[in-house]
Formats: sequence, structure tokens, C-alpha cells
Amino acid sequence: MLQEESDLSLIIAQIVQKLKGSNLYAQLERQAWASLQRPEIKLESLKEDIKEFFKISGWEKKLQNAVYSELSVFPLPSHPAAPPEHLKEPLVYMRKAQGSWEKRILKSLNSMCTELSIPLARKRPVGEQKELLNKWNEMGTDEPDLSLFRPVYAPKDFLEVLINLRNPNYENGDSLSFRTHLGLIQVPLKVKDIPELKEFFVELGLTTGQLGIDDSTQVPPELFENEHVRIGQKVLTEQDSAAAQQYIRQGSPTALRAELWALILNISSHPEDILYYEQLKTNVIQHDLLVDSLIYKDVKLTASNDDYYFVFEDYLYQVLLCFSRDTSVLSHFAYNSASPPKSYIRGKLGLEEYAVFYPPNGVIPFHGFSMYVAPLCFLYHEPSKLYQIFREMYVRFFFRLHSISSHPSGIVSLCLLFETLLQTYLPQLFYHLREIGAQPLRISFKWMVRAFSGYLATDQLLLLWDRILGYNSLEILAVLAAAVFAFRAVNLMEVTSLAAAEVRISFAEMGWK
Repeated sequence: MLQEESDLSLIIAQIVQKLKGSNLYAQLERQAWASLQRPEIKLESLKEDIKEFFKISGWEKKLQNAVYSELSVFPLPSHPAAPPEHLKEPLVYMRKAQGSWEKRILKSLNSMCTELSIPLARKRPVGEQKELLNKWNEMGTDEPDLSLFRPVYAPKDFLEVLINLRNPNYENGDSLSFRTHLGLIQVPLKVKDIPELKEFFVELGLTTGQLGIDDSTQVPPELFENEHVRIGQKVLTEQDSAAAQQYIRQGSPTALRAELWALILNISSHPEDILYYEQLKTNVIQHDLLVDSLIYKDVKLTASNDDYYFVFEDYLYQVLLCFSRDTSVLSHFAYNSASPPKSYIRGKLGLEEYAVFYPPNGVIPFHGFSMYVAPLCFLYHEPSKLYQIFREMYVRFFFRLHSISSHPSGIVSLCLLFETLLQTYLPQLFYHLREIGAQPLRISFKWMVRAFSGYLATDQLLLLWDRILGYNSLEILAVLAAAVFAFRAVNLMEVTSLAAAEVRISFAEMGWK
């Protein structure tokens, strides 16, 4: 009991500390001072009167939403004496594996630098700055020669790292229950079984209405859709983040989705947010980074070739180039097992006082990274709002899909959950695919790393992402991946190779894309 109270006090103190540096805190302070002029505010009941004023004026709700938003990303409480790295990742072997993986990525980036004789960063000449500013809204028409650039890594490279991941404590032991796991992931992490998943995703039960199913043309709208839309409009009127998160578990109406997501993520367009975005844009105009070419290359290889997303090419460049310069993203490394890469001023290698994070946001883009942004372009057409939504989605969810950790929403746990579900509930299919050299994870890994972006049709993808936001968890990705295999089980039992399996289970083949 005392420990729980201590944990709660610690969480409250840290959230208060974080909010003190926010724009909301300054606004609340201004409102409190202004309220002193109001006749209903009495000196003898000052505290209660100001609290009542905040409640009536809507500021209390804004504060509640901010606290709720912080709690959604707040790491689980740990022992007070635990070192900071335990907040990032409690398992030592996971931290070491992530550190080794980061070194490989940096080596790849540095070798590209050396081979192409291109600096990591340079200031653009004035003429080049003017040219980029003039074509800011039509960067997609630019065709730079990117033939010599290559993605730093692709999902399949990352999968090989995860396959070789081992817990040294189990190497010489005989943990029989875990040794019966026949999948590619060989680390003993606790993942949910079907009863636990049913309890966690209770709103996805067959007895509960779902948008994407119960709003089809065959179902009369008065049975579910009309009432669900009415409740959604009420949630938006109330401006309650927690209610919005609960509501969206059954899917969001298309017309309300943009506002609901912004409410859940606690994003609002204040003038200072637009100004911050413009400052990031100025940084892009003034300085050229090597990662800019990686971003260009990735967009050209992925979103530009996608029937749904090629029209958003300009938006993708704008958002991703600004994202690479955003130092506020660095704060998420406090609860991310990864660490931001460092670079040193020329001639000062190894001297910490001359070290800088590179890129400034600490995130090196990989093949497919731009697909995290592309679906959001359907919802938000104002660049600064689109940028804020993507940044918040990244620091809450997407970073977990390309870092090695033991977190339940981390990619390692998702892979293990997928394989466990398949091995437990479709053992014949799992064994058949394994025997023909078509391990299911080799097919599904790329779906999960991209959160199915580029694989599902956009309307279906947004319904899936509704549930990610609603449950504040990425575990639904592993469940969906397993469900796809279950859906195509009969066809997959007939295949005799990995290539044939990939054809049978492609989303285009199933008419889902």
C-alpha cells in the first residue's frame, strides 16, 4: 500500500513538473490572474472560487486532457533506486542488443557518408535556400539523383537481428515450456493468451457493434451507426480525451475521425504550434542533412508508388524533413530502449563537449518510414496540424516498431504474440509453413513494422489505427496478422514454398488493397 502511494506521488510530481514547462501552464496562470478581477472571486474562498471558474470556463477539462495524455505515454513506475536505463528497458540483454543494432545503423550511415564524400550536415548557399523555399509546396516535382543512396536498413534486416536475440540466462538451461516454441523469436517474454486478449479487447467482441462491419450497406443504420455517430458528436462537444479513447474502440465515423484523434492525442492548433512548425521549416531551408536524401529516397520507393498515397508526396517531404530537425522528439528517449545517435564536430571525435545528436531528432529513417505519415494525410490537410499528429503518434506508438525492447507493444513482443497465437490455435498450418521454409513471421513482419500501412486499404487501415489509439496498444497488430493467416489457412495448406505463400496471402490477392 505504501509502495503504491509512493509510486503515485512520484508520477504526480513528474507530470506536474512536465506540465510546468508547457504552454497550457502559462495559459492557466494567465487565466487565474485574470479571474481575480471577477466579482464572484472572493478572497476568503480564493482557491475554491478559482477552481470553480476553471471548471465553468472549460480550463479544467483542458488540464484533465493534458494529464490524461501524459499518463498515456508515462512509463510504468519502477523502484526509486533503479537507474535511468531501467526506465528505458529493464532487461540488460535487450539493452545490449539495441546498442549493437544502433552501432550497425551508424556504421552503415557513416560508410555511406565516406563512399559518397557527403557531409552529415551543411549550410545551404543563399541561392539554394531561395530555390527550396520557392518550391516548398511542390517538392514532389523535384527529381534529385538518388541512385547512389540506399536505405540504411530495411525491415528484413531488422528481423534477422530479432531472430538472433537470446536471453543468456536461458542458454544453458532447459526451460522446457519455452523450448517448445517453434517460431523464429526465441526469447522468453510474457505475452497475452486468447482469454487475456478477449478480456483486454472486450469491446471487439461479437456482441458489440463495430464501425467497418455494422455500418455496411446490408445493415440498417438505425441499428447501430446513427446512435454511434450521435455519441461521437457528444464526445467531441464534451472535449473529453478519456471518453474519446473509449469511444473509438468501436471505430470512428469518417467525418469525426480527425477531431477525435486530435482530442485523444491532446493536439490543438495554437498560434505558437504553427510558429514552431515554421521554425522547423526554416531549419530545413537553411541546412541540408544527409538524412534528407534518405527521406527523399524512401518516399520515392514507397509512398510515391502507392495508389493511395502518391498524391501526398509533397506533404510527406514537408512533414518528414521538419521531423528530422525537431529536438523535442528527443524527450521520448527517456522511455525508449533506443538512444539518439551522436556525431562530433570535425576533428573533435570522442570529445563529449563537441558532440551533437544526429539527426537532431535522434531518429534515423529506414525503408518504409514515410508510410507512418502517409495515411494521416487523408485526415489532416493543414501541414502544422498534420505534423503535430504524426509526431505524437510516433512518440507514443511507432517508435516501438523499430526498437528492441521487452515492452508489450514492442516489436519483439508483437512477433512472439503472433507466433504464439498461430502455433497454439493453428498448429497444423504453423508446422506446414515451417516445414516448407515459409516461417509465418517472415511474411507478417513487414506488415507489423509498418502498422499495416501500405498493405491494407486506407479506410480499413484507419479503422485499425482507431483501435491502436483506443486501446493505447499495438498488440492489435499481432492479433490481426494472426487473423489474416487464419482467414487464408485452407489456401496456405496447399502451398509448397515461401514465394507461393506470399502470393496466397497478399492483400491484393485477397481484395483488401
